[in-house]
Amino acid sequence: MNSPCPKRLPCALRAIVCLLLLSPLLALAQSPLHSALDDYLRVQTQGLPGKVTYSIGQLDARTQLSQCNAFEPFLPAGSRLWGKGTVGVRCLGPSNWTIYVPVQVSISGNYLVAARTMPAGYVIGERDIAVRSGDLSTLPANILTDLQQAIGKTVKNGYAAGLPLRSDLLIAPWAVQAGQSVRTVSNGPGFSVSSEGKAINNAVAGQVVQVRTTSGQTISGIARPGGIVEVAH
Repeated sequence: MNSPCPKRLPCALRAIVCLLLLSPLLALAQSPLHSALDDYLRVQTQGLPGKVTYSIGQLDARTQLSQCNAFEPFLPAGSRLWGKGTVGVRCLGPSNWTIYVPVQVSISGNYLVAARTMPAGYVIGERDIAVRSGDLSTLPANILTDLQQAIGKTVKNGYAAGLPLRSDLLIAPWAVQAGQSVRTVSNGPGFSVSSEGKAINNAVAGQVVQVRTTSGQTISGIARPGGIVEVAH
């Protein structure tokens, strides 16, 4: 980090100026506000892949905050803890203010890249994937990190060798296809009911699919692998 201290001043005066310039940062680092932000970041980054490190930036030296006894950190709408960003903090009392603090989240881990050039419509196998390591926060947020996220999926628009594999550029295989015979399953406390039917539309695992039962009724459920459709009771 570059020092904010002027370099063309006598040593004694420079030391005083440095202390004044750095005092907002020192105050934040030692404050309950910093502790609240640190706790928030530690909890919110636990589910991220790889090894996570983060840092909390300094407030503008002109920022003046009135007394606060309780803080509520939050993530601004449309933001995520990935690379450079900001975390908002609300004062819950006795004052009423909101500030935004810069943060940096780095994620060291493995990610997947194309081991060879693959054309559109190509179905990915294990040999088509290579594993690389790096800072995931410098890559797109929808980067794939696990082999099972890519194997069996279809390339949407073609892939050059070495490009990171992304979920939005791959198509999941159909779990259920239109016209396919399926088994609908409805589970509840103490009971399980299943019946046969035919899928009316295509759906990947987790999507809604309509099914026409043998009685001619049309019902909706969630497509699962193996021609299973889960119907809410």
